[in-house]
Amino acid sequence: MFPEQAEIDHAVALLQAGELVAFPTETVYGLAADAANPLAVARIFAAKGRPANHPLIVHLAGAGCLERWARDIPSPAWELAEAFWPGPLTLILRRAAAVPTAVTGGQDSIGVRVPAHPVALALLRAYAEAGGGVDGMCGLAAPSANRFGRISPTEARHVREELGDSVPLILDGGRCLVGIESTILDLTRGDSQPPRLLRPGRVTPEQIAAVIGVLPETPSLAGNDGSPRVSGSLAAHYAPRTALHLVAPQRLAEVIDQLHRAGRRCAILCHSEPPAAIAATDTLRKLAADPRGYARALYAALRALDQLAAELIVVEDVPATPAWAAVADRLRRAAVGAGRHAGPAD
Repeated sequence: MFPEQAEIDHAVALLQAGELVAFPTETVYGLAADAANPLAVARIFAAKGRPANHPLIVHLAGAGCLERWARDIPSPAWELAEAFWPGPLTLILRRAAAVPTAVTGGQDSIGVRVPAHPVALALLRAYAEAGGGVDGMCGLAAPSANRFGRISPTEARHVREELGDSVPLILDGGRCLVGIESTILDLTRGDSQPPRLLRPGRVTPEQIAAVIGVLPETPSLAGNDGSPRVSGSLAAHYAPRTALHLVAPQRLAEVIDQLHRAGRRCAILCHSEPPAAIAATDTLRKLAADPRGYARALYAALRALDQLAAELIVVEDVPATPAWAAVADRLRRAAVGAGRHAGPAD
């Protein structure tokens, strides 16, 4: 699925006029605005209900644009860009002087990446060829195209359902192939210290170490270690309105049986063979037993289960292995945030 050129051109015109456009990336759908235009960036925060001190990731057409947005770029950044861009890796760097603080949440750092979706690249390249935005800067600030803290969209219809008329144009590029947000790596510490992994994703620490020769550190979840604020790092995020409980695989049948005895109707998300305890009144979604297949379908499955009249979403926990780390991160944050967004305004 690919939009007509006229639709890409319309998107570019809207962005240059300071409006919002939703577009697909390989990870999730993003809500884009001219990253150099503080008024346009403010529209993103308003549409999402996102606090203004939460930084946005800037999407670029290629690594050749990097020096417009970042300064003092260390050599590992260029090595990682060569290895993983276009792709699901966001680099945190020192922001260039021309970058408005509106897009960085007031910080001196900035997150940048080059997405791997053909529609995203077509839009970014057309935007750059048309002269870009304010002062000729050619970057699009684009957090996930959903209400703040909610489940990220992986299909165009998810954006329409959640944001509706607040987005003038949604470019439909089909279902996102990765399905969870990009890995975020902090490279602002200088040569004397290793980089920090601020959000796990498809690109793993081991893959990063294979390129730069250093395994990234994982900072404290408390967030008080001096790490920059980044997207998706709050304890509660990616959350459904329905309460969500993570259950160890060996306890899944027991917990479902207890819920039935208490007369509670539940929706169930699992990756192994469903237990016999599931009743006709339950709704079951079974995802792939491999981390990439699971991640690709996770958010769509959570959205579908969240639309039911269930009292609780029971999720079979995933293996505690490095391959599952990114999925485990999203599920933990979803469980903390679930049920917090039940009001009609969302």
